[in-house]
Amino acid sequence: MNNTPTQTSQTKEITAEKDSQNNLIKMDSSDKPSFYDFYLDEHQNMACRRLHFAGSSFGLIGLAKSVKNRSAKPLLKGIAAGYACAWVGHFFFEKNKPASFKFPLKSFASDFRMYADVLRGNLSLRDRKFDKVR
Repeated sequence: MNNTPTQTSQTKEITAEKDSQNNLIKMDSSDKPSFYDFYLDEHQNMACRRLHFAGSSFGLIGLAKSVKNRSAKPLLKGIAAGYACAWVGHFFFEKNKPASFKFPLKSFASDFRMYADVLRGNLSLRDRKFDKVR
């Protein structure tokens, strides 16, 4: 059977498959964990999450200052401060290797998704028992 991805969402993938009479059937493979699930597993420690949140904030402040001043320097400083915070969180608190080493783009996107989930109240910076994601 022909299995081709037709749509990818944040948490599940819909695939199209043809049946014996060559009719197209949509299939949901939501049991497959997403990269974001892996990313959250790598961020269980609250100090690490807090450092990521602070680092992302530094990056956004750097972006805003860069736009305001029409200079790349604040953005570069914000990015450096952001990654420094995240890496301290991983090496000293989470005791794992940052996912950005293997998956830089997916990790960057997942970091801002995690940032948004914290702002929306879906992820806690106090205790995992208050998490609403998953």
